[in-house]
Amino acid sequence: MITVEDFDKVDCRIGTILKAEINKKARHPAYKLTIDFGEEIGVKTSSAQITTLYTPEALIGKQVVCCVNLIPMHIGSVKSEVRILGSESAQGVVLLQPTEAVKNGDRIF
Repeated sequence: MITVEDFDKVDCRIGTILKAEINKKARHPAYKLTIDFGEEIGVKTSSAQITTLYTPEALIGKQVVCCVNLIPMHIGSVKSEVRILGSESAQGVVLLQPTEAVKNGDRIF
């Protein structure tokens, strides 16, 4: 169990995917995503293993939920600055998305 204070340390925000391409150097099939989080956070990159259900073309313009305050890590040749959130489902990873269009950078709580 974690405390509410621990949970409050996790900074999840809404971003819009601007660009999606195959992360050619990842060990497992993944996309390199370029995501816009608005003026405060800016544009960040992520590597995500979401190739089962999504094509790069279908990802462009999607608003997604990401954790933006993790220490960056390198996946293949991609500096993954944020972690995109999804459910690990029987059919593959299903992305978490707002049901209404919202402002990039809006905080999830």
